[in-house]
Amino acid sequence: MNLHSLLFSLATGFSLLIHGGISLSSPPPAEQTGITAQSILEKADEIRFPRGSFQVNVAIRTTSPDHSEDHYQYQVLSRGNENSIVRITEPASERGQVILMKGRDLWVFMPSVSQPVRLSLSQRLTGQVANGDIARANFTGDYHPQLLRTESINGENCYVLELTGIDRSVTYQKVLLWVNQSSFRPYKAEFYSVSGRLLKTSRYENFDTILGEMRPTRIIMEDALKSGEVSVLDYSDMKLRDLPDKLFTKDYLKRLE
Repeated sequence: MNLHSLLFSLATGFSLLIHGGISLSSPPPAEQTGITAQSILEKADEIRFPRGSFQVNVAIRTTSPDHSEDHYQYQVLSRGNENSIVRITEPASERGQVILMKGRDLWVFMPSVSQPVRLSLSQRLTGQVANGDIARANFTGDYHPQLLRTESINGENCYVLELTGIDRSVTYQKVLLWVNQSSFRPYKAEFYSVSGRLLKTSRYENFDTILGEMRPTRIIMEDALKSGEVSVLDYSDMKLRDLPDKLFTKDYLKRLE
């Protein structure tokens, strides 16, 4: 075959690929720049919360069509996103209850009960908020990420990550997370059950400069199964704090009353 015939054959084959419905697509932007799903998730996690030890207050307001509005307030002490303590500060009737997380193990101490009670991360804390949503906001440590696609939302380009739980102990078995391409800020998330059913959605809003990063100060969670049930989480007074190991032990819980 001479050179002219070879070029003609190549051109003809390429034309058949295109016009036969098989299109050649370029790799997504993340692959072109060498950014991985893991690095995207790590950057988004660092924006949501600091890596070091910190304290933050969380106010949760839940509205529902068939219930009166609920208000709860918590103080969260977190050390490296692997150890945390959640103290209920409001309502007064539940003040004194403390949740301890070590890794993915969770206990609650109640003044009326002599021994801490074991909990799961997926159990509901209040409204649409699970224990793990407050005690363990660590996507990087709990999920295997995969970059599904890129998507434009309101003129902003986002990475869409599929997060698969590393085991059954995580808060949700699957999460879809939208992350802004330019800033790596989390935009929204969808949370799924073991059977693949959509449980709820969340939006990250009211970004403000806190501890050197633009962080979301409000998360809005909406029930995907019950229309109109919404929980709004407002974060305030976030600050770095030295938290010793001894604080995160079951024996130490009683001292936090």
